[in-house]
Amino acid sequence: MTDVVSTDPRTGEIVEVVSRETTTAEVDRLCAAALAAAPGLDRLGRAGRATLLRALADALEARREDVVAVADRETALGAARLGGELTRTCYQLRLFAEVLDEGSYLEAAIDHAGDTPMGPRPDLRRMLLPIGPVAVFGASNFPLAFSVPGGDTASALAAGCPVVVKAHGSHPATSQLVFDVLDAAARKAGAPDGTLGIVHGLRAGADLVAHPAIRAVGFTGSVNGGRALLEIIERRPDPVPFFGELSSLNPVVVTPRAAAERGSTIGAELVGSFTLGGGQFCTKPGLAFVPAGPEGDAVVDAMAGAVRAAGAPVLLNEGIAASYDRVSGDLTGAPGVEVLARGAEPEGAGFAVAPLLLGTSAAELPEAVTEECFGPVSVVARYEGEAELFSALEEMPSSLTATVLRGAGETQLPLAVSEQLRTRAGRLVYDAYPTGVAVSWAQHHGGPWPSTNSQHTSVGTTAVRRFLRPVTWQGAPAEVLPAELTDDFRGIPRRVDGVLQLPGA
Repeated sequence: MTDVVSTDPRTGEIVEVVSRETTTAEVDRLCAAALAAAPGLDRLGRAGRATLLRALADALEARREDVVAVADRETALGAARLGGELTRTCYQLRLFAEVLDEGSYLEAAIDHAGDTPMGPRPDLRRMLLPIGPVAVFGASNFPLAFSVPGGDTASALAAGCPVVVKAHGSHPATSQLVFDVLDAAARKAGAPDGTLGIVHGLRAGADLVAHPAIRAVGFTGSVNGGRALLEIIERRPDPVPFFGELSSLNPVVVTPRAAAERGSTIGAELVGSFTLGGGQFCTKPGLAFVPAGPEGDAVVDAMAGAVRAAGAPVLLNEGIAASYDRVSGDLTGAPGVEVLARGAEPEGAGFAVAPLLLGTSAAELPEAVTEECFGPVSVVARYEGEAELFSALEEMPSSLTATVLRGAGETQLPLAVSEQLRTRAGRLVYDAYPTGVAVSWAQHHGGPWPSTNSQHTSVGTTAVRRFLRPVTWQGAPAEVLPAELTDDFRGIPRRVDGVLQLPGA
C-alpha cells in the first residue's frame, strides 16, 4: 500500500504521513456498512437527522482552532479565509436541519380515491425517500465547504443517506481530522454505525464509484476527473446519478455606461474577484467583456495596475500549479492574445505562481480564451458596439454564472445580455461579482454542461433533492404509510387533492 502524505504548498515539502491508501477490501467494507446503516438513518426521521446535523456543526465549532490550523498548513488559503469557510460549513449543516424541520422538501402529495373525468381514481400518496448511500468527492479548493463536512455531505445526510467520502489528496490531514470529529459526533448523536466513512487514494475513489451499494455520486473538480468517474459509472450494470461541477468560465459583461460611471472601481474589483483564493474558485470570472474607447480603457488600466501590485499566490498543489503554468502559457501564445500585466513572480520553493491579465478582441475571439484556466488569470475582450458583443457572447461555453455590470438605472442592454446568457448559466449576477456562493433557499449552483445535471444545485437547500427519489403508495392502509402521508398529519406543507395544505391547517 502507498502512503497518503500531507504536503505544505508554501514549501512543497511533505509534512506528515496521514494514512495508507484505502484498499479495495476496505472500500467494500465501508460501503457495506453504509448500506447497512441506511435503514437506521432513515428511521431517525426528520427530527432525529436535524439533531444529528446540529450536533455535527457543534462538534466542528468546538474544534475550530485545530481545524483551521491544519487546513491552513495544508492549503495555504489563510486562517481568515478558512475560518470563514468553517463558519459557512457549520451554517449549512444547521440550515439543512431547518430544511428537515420545515419538511416541504418531501414534496408530499395525497390524492384521495374518487371519480375523475378519466374514471375512478385509486387512493394515491407520494413523497420523496432517501436514494441510498452516497459517494462524495472532496474538492481541492474548499477543504471544508465542499469536502468531508461540505454541502454534499450535509444534504445527503439530511435526505437520510449515509455518506462515504473520498478525501482529496491536496488536504488529507484536514479531511481525516474533520472526519474523525464528525464520526465521533454522529455516533454520540445516535446515528447508526456506517453513517459516515472515508477513503483515501485514486484507486479507492474508483472502487467507491463502482461499488453496488453506492446509489449516487457528488463531485466538484476537473473535467478530466469528472469524465473518468462518468466512465466508471457507465460501466456499472446499474448506472447511478452523477452530480458533478466540473469547470466554468463565468463571463462578465461591462456595459459602456457602467465603464463610464465607475471604470476604475470595476477594474480593481474584477481583479479582486479573479485573484481571490489564488483564482481557485469555480466561479472565478475568467473572461470580461469591456467596451473599447476611453471608458473601457479606465477599466483595463485599473485591472493592469491591480495585477502588477498583486503578490504571487500559493496554489493548492503541484499539479494545479503546473497546469496553471502550462495553460496560461498556451493562452499567452494564442493568436490575438497579448499580456496586459503580470504580478509578482514567485520566489523559492512551493507552488506559488504569478497573476496574469491578458487582452484580446471580442471581434476575433480566440477559442483558447473560452476555456477555463484554474488560477489567478483572466482575459479582457474589448468590444466595439453591441453587435460585436452579442456575436462574441454566442461563442461562450456554458458556465455556472454570468455577470452583468450596469450603469445606474440601465435596463435595456442588461436585459438583452441576460436573455442571451441565461441559456448558458445557472446564476445571473448583476452589479456584483460571481465569486462567493451564498447558502440559502433561493440559491442555485450549477448550469448546463460541464455541470453534469442541469436540474439540480450543489449549494442551497434544494441540493437535498439530488439524493431523494419519489415513491407512490396506491391503496395503502394507514399503518404502512409514512407519518407524513397519513390523513391526520399536519406537520409539513402537503398538496391534498390538488390543494396546498399548510402545517396546522
